[in-house]
Amino acid sequence: MNAVVEVRHLVKRYGNFTAVDGVSFEVAAGQVFALLGPNGAGKTSTIRVLMGILYPDGGEVRLLGMPPQEAREQVGYLPEARGLYREARLLELLVYLGALKGLRTAEARRRALAWLERFGLSEWAERKVHELSHGMQQKAQLVAALMHDPPVLVLDEPFQGLDPVNIQLVKRLVADLRAEGKGVLLSSHQLVHVEALADEVALINRGRIVAQGPLEALRRQYARGDIAVGLAERAPLPPQLPVQKAEARHGLWYLLPEADVTPQEVLRALVDAGAPVERFEVVYPSLEEVFLRAVEETSGETMAGEEVQA
Repeated sequence: MNAVVEVRHLVKRYGNFTAVDGVSFEVAAGQVFALLGPNGAGKTSTIRVLMGILYPDGGEVRLLGMPPQEAREQVGYLPEARGLYREARLLELLVYLGALKGLRTAEARRRALAWLERFGLSEWAERKVHELSHGMQQKAQLVAALMHDPPVLVLDEPFQGLDPVNIQLVKRLVADLRAEGKGVLLSSHQLVHVEALADEVALINRGRIVAQGPLEALRRQYARGDIAVGLAERAPLPPQLPVQKAEARHGLWYLLPEADVTPQEVLRALVDAGAPVERFEVVYPSLEEVFLRAVEETSGETMAGEEVQA
C-alpha cells in the first residue's frame, strides 16, 4: 500500500490522562479513511499530532514519509475549530493563505477564484469574512485547505453547517479527490455521509481503536443475523419459526434468528410453512450500529444516548 499517512503505536498523554493509547493506522493514496469516535475518544488529539500541533508521547507519525512539521505545506487541513480572519476580504485572505503554502501571488489568486466559482462564492470574493453565512465560511475554509493542491487532506467535520445541497457538493468533492489519487483522512459525526464515502474506517474509543477495516467487512463482521422478510398481501408470519425476535416495521418483518440458526434455515422454515415470501434479505448494520456493537464487545458498556462523533 502506498501510504501517505502512517500512524504507529501513537500515544498522547495530558498529565496522568492517556488520551491516545497505542493507535495505529495508515491512509493510502487514493483512499478515503474515516477516523470516528465519541466525544473524548482521542480522535481530535490524534489529528492534532498528525498536523504537528501537538507532539506525541510515544509512537511515530509520518506524512508522506516525513515528520508532520516537515510536511505541513503538502497537507490540506480543515480543522474542527474554524479560524478565518473575520475582518479580511475573502479573496485577499485566500491569496494570503495560498502564499503561506508556497504559491506565487498570481497563481494563488487564479486558484482561489476558480475554487470560489466551484463553491458558488464568486459574488462574495470582495466581501469581508464576517459578512458570510456560517455555511459560506465553511466552504471558504475548504478552499483554503485545497487551493495549494495537496496530496493529503485532513478534513475534520467537513459537513458542519452545510445545507443538503452543499453537503452533496462536498461529498462529490471528496470523491473527486480520491479519484485524483489523494489520500483523505475524514472525520465527521454525520455518519450517513461517511458511509457513502469511506473506503476504510477506524473506530476509536477511550484512546484505543476498537474496530478497523473496510466498511463492508466491518458491517459483515458485526452483523447479528437480522433478516428482513416481505410477505405477499401482508400475510401473517407463520408461528414456530426458529427466531428469538420478530418485529413488524414499514410493511416488513424483521427477524432475529435463534442462536446458531442460519438465514437459510429461517427461509426454509418460511417456505415449509407456506409463507408467501416476496422479499428475503440479511440486514447489515449501519456504521453507527457497527460502532455501538464494537464498543459493547470491547468494554462491556453500551453507548446508548451518547453522541457518536469525531
